[in-house]
Amino acid sequence: MIAGFEFLKLISCLFYRMSDSKQLVIYTDGAARGNPGRGGYGILLLWGTARKELSAGYRHTTNNRMELLAVIKGLASLNRKGLTVKIYTDSRYIVDSVQKGWLKNWIKTDFKGGKKNKDLWLQYADLAAEFQIMFHWVKGHADNPYNNRCDELATMAADGHHLLQDLVYEQESGYTEYN
Repeated sequence: MIAGFEFLKLISCLFYRMSDSKQLVIYTDGAARGNPGRGGYGILLLWGTARKELSAGYRHTTNNRMELLAVIKGLASLNRKGLTVKIYTDSRYIVDSVQKGWLKNWIKTDFKGGKKNKDLWLQYADLAAEFQIMFHWVKGHADNPYNNRCDELATMAADGHHLLQDLVYEQESGYTEYN
């Protein structure tokens, strides 16, 4: 297993050494137990033969927030801007929001009408401006081993200990530790 910093350094070196046919690929998945409930995300970053897994769990959140947070954390883990990145997700919410232009409209109208997850969508938009991103939808819980691995990471994180706080969601939903 490659340590996080070493992996990112490896990606930077490989970016210059590999042919243009090599691209950074990110698989993501999110999970929530109860929706809302305990949640987690799983990420798999692939560059040639290099592979890195990331995950984290949250004590109270939603599935859509974890799906979106997985994409954000995957992009945020990259130290080289301008990369072409293929992102595979089983979230139609994410793919459609970006590819159908919904997100651009939400930002233009300041998320008028109570569109959810404004905080995360704005984080995504800032990060996305630094990369060439292509989204690909994959069927969840099917025969894609990379998506299945992300699902495992996400659910293990949701079921884990030392869960993080999704502060924005907890505040908006009125959640307290004793709910």
